[in-house]
Amino acid sequence: MKTTKEEILLVSLRLFAERGYDAVSISMIAEEIGITKGALYRHFVSKQEIYDKILEKMTELDAERAREDNVPVETKEAQEDSYENRSFHEFCSFAVNQFDFWTENEFAVAFRKMLMLEQYKSPEKMKQYQEMICEGPVKYSEDLLSTMIKENKLNDEAKALGARNLAMELYAPLFLMIQLYDGGADRDELHDRLNKIIGAYEKRYKV
Repeated sequence: MKTTKEEILLVSLRLFAERGYDAVSISMIAEEIGITKGALYRHFVSKQEIYDKILEKMTELDAERAREDNVPVETKEAQEDSYENRSFHEFCSFAVNQFDFWTENEFAVAFRKMLMLEQYKSPEKMKQYQEMICEGPVKYSEDLLSTMIKENKLNDEAKALGARNLAMELYAPLFLMIQLYDGGADRDELHDRLNKIIGAYEKRYKV
């Protein structure tokens, strides 16, 4: 069977998530796939290139998810007008769907676990973890909710609380449910609980 770049990326990602980036060699990746180092080098020139392509792939998957749920793909700084005229209901549904994505999608699950392992190893990897898992999603939510406040799509209580606090209130249960899932809690039960929490959030702040 012909080895594809996608297969190399996924196998490499699994190994990085299990053992850490530094502990994995090109030889280990090739052996896991069942090919020679030379065959692997025909696709990627280095382990760093594999890592960089994993980041690119994750960004592409993130964009696909956003398009599917009709929420902005780019940051507000990159494409401000894409944040206008968005649905609060669709954004709340997106938050629930993100739980499914980060706990069911094989690539996303391994990517998240890899970044959790790598975050303390260098300032660059801490930045990647923050952008993809922590501060990035909160800032994205804050920017979208801020636009909704300006468009009077949220009520006075939401306006008084402010977009940053609203974003944190929305993201906190999502982040927690993902961590509980990693600890062995039942995925369906966590999904239902998150759906109820975010449903109450939507009801509390919608106009």
